[in-house]
Amino acid sequence: MAYFEFLPVKNERDESIEMKSNDEDSELVDLVNVKPGLYRYKVGDVLMVSGFHNNAPQFQFAVTEAKALLNPLGFILTEYTSYADTSSVPGHYVLFWELKEKEGEHCKELDQKIMVECCFRIEESLHYTYKIYRKRNIIAALEIRVVKQGSFEALMDYCVSKGTSLSQYKKPSCIKSEEALNILDSRVTGKYFSPKSPL
Repeated sequence: MAYFEFLPVKNERDESIEMKSNDEDSELVDLVNVKPGLYRYKVGDVLMVSGFHNNAPQFQFAVTEAKALLNPLGFILTEYTSYADTSSVPGHYVLFWELKEKEGEHCKELDQKIMVECCFRIEESLHYTYKIYRKRNIIAALEIRVVKQGSFEALMDYCVSKGTSLSQYKKPSCIKSEEALNILDSRVTGKYFSPKSPL
């Protein structure tokens, strides 16, 4: 069991938006009381309540829009995780994507333009604060690193070897371990960056 709380976020395209500087000034909304619209989850990601299935809200994360661009190429996104790369200044966010061919399809190679567009779509879906930081060059362009199939299985094997119970294993949403990062980085087949700051 778990308890979830969210912060309402007005659409950043709304010019009249007034954002409060302190999250504590905003009224938290629990899971059963969300309505369609944008919310900030306390881990920092922005998600959209896009509708309801029975009484349970359905969420749309920033990656959802971007991965739809892969469909015409015959690829599907099977696993992903994130990493905050601070090895250079300014730092930037990295998404590791594991892709696979759709069943019965002979896929083309990944298209550079489409992968770059995936990066941009994700940045456009992120919170207004992220966009401001990008425009001011406080955060550098988002990067997608495509990894070989089986990379996330290797990551799981590593975590289990370090004492994680196989039945309790959950893929990390953010990589913090240097060893785990090395596992994914050693299997990278392509790197793609967002071409411009999001609007």
